[in-house]
Amino acid sequence: MIQQYPYKSPSIGFTNRIFHPNIDEKSGSVCLDVINQAWSPMYDCFNIFESFLPQLLRYPNPTDPLNSDAASLYMKSPKEYEARVRSYVEKYAKPLNPNVEEEDHIDNEEFDVISDVGSVDHEDVE
Repeated sequence: MIQQYPYKSPSIGFTNRIFHPNIDEKSGSVCLDVINQAWSPMYDCFNIFESFLPQLLRYPNPTDPLNSDAASLYMKSPKEYEARVRSYVEKYAKPLNPNVEEEDHIDNEEFDVISDVGSVDHEDVE
């Protein structure tokens, strides 16, 4: 696949479990039109990590889900969806090595800011 990049899109996925309508919970595969269908050699990894993925994480598309449970919960009960996402962060986004010094981790204040950016706007959910 690397040999075909940038003419073919890179394969993007997460190694930790994420509860999100557009990410397969078991494989970590990402459903993002720009990566999967509308890829252009004009895009690069910077676009993926600085623009496309942050947008996807902040604004899920529950009408085209890879995880139908997450999509359903996102649309029917945004508060429960947000609680589930937070529980996944707590459970699966922990460092693999608990002996890593604290300065290598995101501090709680910074985490709260990141979490707030991605919180569900109940008016946007139909």
